[in-house]
Amino acid sequence: MNALLLILSAYLIGSIPTAYWIGKWFFHIDIREHGSKNMGASNTFRVLGSTWGVIVLIIDMGKGIAAVQLSHAVDSSIWLGYETTFWKLLLGLVAVAGHILPVFAGFRGGKGVATLFGVVLAIQPWTALISIAAFVVVVFLTKYISLGSVIAVTVFAVCVWFAVKETNEYMRWFSIIAALLVIVMHYKNILRLLAGKENKFTGFKRKK
Repeated sequence: MNALLLILSAYLIGSIPTAYWIGKWFFHIDIREHGSKNMGASNTFRVLGSTWGVIVLIIDMGKGIAAVQLSHAVDSSIWLGYETTFWKLLLGLVAVAGHILPVFAGFRGGKGVATLFGVVLAIQPWTALISIAAFVVVVFLTKYISLGSVIAVTVFAVCVWFAVKETNEYMRWFSIIAALLVIVMHYKNILRLLAGKENKFTGFKRKK
């Protein structure tokens, strides 16, 4: 299959605005106007409750996994000299970009964390699980979703470079790009954390 078509497909998969559509279809609200005003799983937990939060989390991670699987459709004659891992990471990043700037939701999306970890889960499942475990521990101890996200992606990069000692250069640089992307997307959260003004995640019940 044509590489450009696959890249477009990865973007469209990433652009599926799960939380936005669920909010509109089932609750008649724009989730981007409630809670943290973010179109992601964590805000869905806050605004719509745990059931919908889990659904959004699974689907958003699934978008990353699906984008990676598209690499198997790349014709060997158009690999442009790059290896399979390159295409998996490229298509995964394109899906993350789609989540952040979704064409189906006016290019106002989420921060891409769930989709990003879906990509990692599809390529390096054990490293992804370690990172997710770090996220859960940090959120449990601090109640800060943003801090958990930043720590988790940092743990991922550290694992790639030092723990598993990944030799694939594409994967090594991807871990750096992923960490920088999450930090940039959480820039305002980080400022609020430093100022002691970041909102804590206090539970999974739907807000009235």
